[in-house]
Amino acid sequence: MKFFIDTADLNEIRELNQTRLVDGVTTNPSLIAQSGQKIAKVIEQICAIVTGPVSAEVTAIDFENMLKEGRYLAKIASNVTVKVPLTVDGLKACRTLSREGTMVNVTLCFSAAQALMAAKAGATFISPFVGRLDDLSQNGMELIEDICDIYANYPRFETEVLVASIRHPLHVIQAARIGADVATIPPKVLRQMYDHPLTKTGLEAFLADWAKTGETILESI
Repeated sequence: MKFFIDTADLNEIRELNQTRLVDGVTTNPSLIAQSGQKIAKVIEQICAIVTGPVSAEVTAIDFENMLKEGRYLAKIASNVTVKVPLTVDGLKACRTLSREGTMVNVTLCFSAAQALMAAKAGATFISPFVGRLDDLSQNGMELIEDICDIYANYPRFETEVLVASIRHPLHVIQAARIGADVATIPPKVLRQMYDHPLTKTGLEAFLADWAKTGETILESI
């Protein structure tokens, strides 16, 4: 499974990218607005840090302007993935941009039917929002399972399932068990994934025992 980081915070991206576990980044207008910078500048800086796909979302809602914005964003860097909403105009823009060789992330997916349409439109990624479905007492992971099952029936579909709106590590584990291609994870949740109290206490015990020997590994060679 690929790990994308869901943030526009450059400091967070730089720090987490150093783990060598980051395969890409997703952003949206809300995250960009929090940075206080122009969208093009933020995307350019992120693309300079991360070599994998970086999702940059259009703000237009009509086909013609989505296309203009998408083409503009795609010129910022070769690893930009243009993000479009799952609407009729968004699917039309996806089809056109994909045929032009631009990676496209179709976002705000909440049904398997929508995901099927996105794959037909040539999307590089489809982004189902599991957390928002859970908030409505629906099972977001059932949607992921449905999409993965449908895509598996059609080998010509190259669209990757990118699980979005992740709220906790269990979402990531469930998505990985189902076989989703990508999870886009908030920095806080990614850190929760490698942090465990038993790991911390176990390490402290090992180091305490080793300290009693008065040795170091290099000195023992």
